[in-house]
Amino acid sequence: MSKSNLAPEIEHFYSQVVDESARLSMSADGQLELLRTQEILRRFLPPPPARILDVGGGSGVHAQWLVADGYQVDLIDPVARHVEQAAKVCAAYLGDARQLTAEDASYDVVQVLGPLYHLPNPEDRQAALSEARRVVMPGGLVAAAAINRYSPLFEHATFAHLHTERVQASISAILRTAVHDGKHGFTLAYFHRAEELAGEMHDAGLTDVEVFGVEGPAWSLLKAVEQQPGLGPSDDLFASVLTAARMAEPYPELLAASSHLLAIGRAPDGSP
Repeated sequence: MSKSNLAPEIEHFYSQVVDESARLSMSADGQLELLRTQEILRRFLPPPPARILDVGGGSGVHAQWLVADGYQVDLIDPVARHVEQAAKVCAAYLGDARQLTAEDASYDVVQVLGPLYHLPNPEDRQAALSEARRVVMPGGLVAAAAINRYSPLFEHATFAHLHTERVQASISAILRTAVHDGKHGFTLAYFHRAEELAGEMHDAGLTDVEVFGVEGPAWSLLKAVEQQPGLGPSDDLFASVLTAARMAEPYPELLAASSHLLAIGRAPDGSP
């Protein structure tokens, strides 16, 4: 998203409020999200040095490990601060997920691991996924992440304030509308159901779509322990929560318990 098309509250949030470069390292559930995203993507990625376009790649957290794995990574993001940070890792540019400047079929992989979070308009989400489909090669991989619709229930229970009237009203609005208005806490955001994310991938012309629960059904236990003063999750608890995420994969009914969703699809290869 070019700077002029980015909602001002999102620009402010990522430029002034949070440091996205630290999000996946500062908490146990963030570390779980990074580890699981890596292991799921590595199952599907072609061998290096394939070309990857990291759309909405933030400060380059995922680009960093992809480059270390030997991939050629280009990154675009709508936030200037992110582009400056990512430029230390790979080629990074300001850009719009809905209007990519890349040529048709120019990348082996396109990953859209952030834009869908902040596109409440379905036409914008479809544009972003359709653009990913356009610039990936025939048979190429498209990976898209989303925030799970029901994750606020688990998260705010761990903060021990879900029972308060104000928080209940806010979370009820997300469950009802799938949108957080950005007036409190997190910025303007959209929350997906797993079947909805799969449908949007199919509507963009992608095939062989699979949706994974990134953190699995027990991630909130890590966050709950971290809320206790002086405590942190033990290595055994982290290992058990990670194991739960892996064991839950064959059971789509457990997708609703994860914090994030990761959809994997492919562009048609053009063969009869």
